[in-house]
Parts: sequence; C-alpha cells; structure tokens
Amino acid sequence: MINCIAIDDEPLALKQIAGYIAKTPFLNLVASFESALEVLNYLNGNKVDLMFVDIQMPDLNGMDLVKSLKNRPEVVFTTASKDYAVEGFKIDALDYVLKPIDYASFLKAANKAKEYFELRDKQPDKLTVNSNYLFLKSEYKIIRIEIDKILYIEGMNEYVRIHLENAKPVMSLIRMKSIEQRIPPAQFMRVHRSFIVNLAKITTIERNCIIFDKAHIPVSDTYKDAFQSYIDENFLI
Repeated sequence: MINCIAIDDEPLALKQIAGYIAKTPFLNLVASFESALEVLNYLNGNKVDLMFVDIQMPDLNGMDLVKSLKNRPEVVFTTASKDYAVEGFKIDALDYVLKPIDYASFLKAANKAKEYFELRDKQPDKLTVNSNYLFLKSEYKIIRIEIDKILYIEGMNEYVRIHLENAKPVMSLIRMKSIEQRIPPAQFMRVHRSFIVNLAKITTIERNCIIFDKAHIPVSDTYKDAFQSYIDENFLI
C-alpha cells in the first residue's frame, strides 16, 4: 500500500483527487491539505510515500514546496498549466497530470508510481547489449528489445523506462549511466539528466523540447550545445 497525501487549494479539486485515491486499491490517503504551508508542518513529523501536489497555490506554490523539502516523498504534480512540465522533470517528479483530471489520467500516473515503488527495493537488473538489440531483465522476465525500436529512455532515480515504437514501455531497475554506456553513441544522445533520445526517431523540436507523440522531452542547458551541434550538422538550408 502506498501512503499518500493530496494538496490543492481548490476544495473541489482536492475532493476529486481524494476520491480517485480512495477508488485506487494500492493507494492510501493519510491526509489532505488546502495549503502548502500546512504540509511543511505535517511532513516534519510524518512520513509518506507519495504526494499529489497542485502547483498554482497562494503563499507557497507546489513547485517551491517540493523544492524546499529535504527528504521529500515522491511527487505527482497536478495542475491546469503545462508550462511547468520542464521544471517538474528537473526535480524528478514521477509524473505531471493536467487538469481537468479524469480518472484514466490519474490512474496512469498512479500506476507509474506503483511500478516505481515495486522496483525500488529490488536488486539491480542485468543488461546485455549487442549492435542490434539488448536483453534486459524486467520484473521476472528477460526481454529482448530491438535498439532501432527505442524512441527514448527515461531515467527515474534507480530505474529506467524504455519507451518503444508501437509497444508498451519497459521498466527495469538499472541506472541511467549504465544503459547510456552500452547503447550506440552515434544513435543515441543524452539531452537531459533524465532522458536519452534516439536521434533517428526525432521528427519535431519545439521550444527546446523534443516531441514524441504526447511526450515533450526537455533539452536541458547542460546538453543544449551538444544537441544544437547535432541539429546544425543535419540542418538543410
């Protein structure tokens, strides 16, 4: 069971999130708050696993709340604005859900959190790679992944999520650095602390974000020059 809290200054929105938590079997709501300041006091004496946090709140917004916590729970942001998505990635939020939130969107984020907690305490998985494919242990299976089918790799603390063409993502308890060292450097590029992209699969770039369907992958300042050099080399004037 994942113990969680919900924070939103709008009572109806808070009630909705609390209701979604109640109908999700693996989530347990231990407290809810209309003020981020109340959360600071609560977390000083209580330990929780997961926070569902609205961003746009008075006094202290959700983003600043999360940044202020030294030993913070995992985070799913809930907000009406997509402008905070890149900043959310920078602080390793598990997910980012846009309002108005339906249960399907909420459940997708909750399942992502569930997968994270299930993998967190396992022994590291093993990775075997050749030039065309890799074998990766995921849960209790060994999965063959065609390297050319990888869209991008998402790193989240101790595990990675490999996003594929026309298939569900594959999760494995392996560090981002380990997989980065094993995949072809001419084909893949790290563009963010949490993202490695398959350069051959890039079709759209907008405002320092690489777009894969509904996913917007931010290009951080650390990797911006290298990525821009790749674009310049392949830019048709």
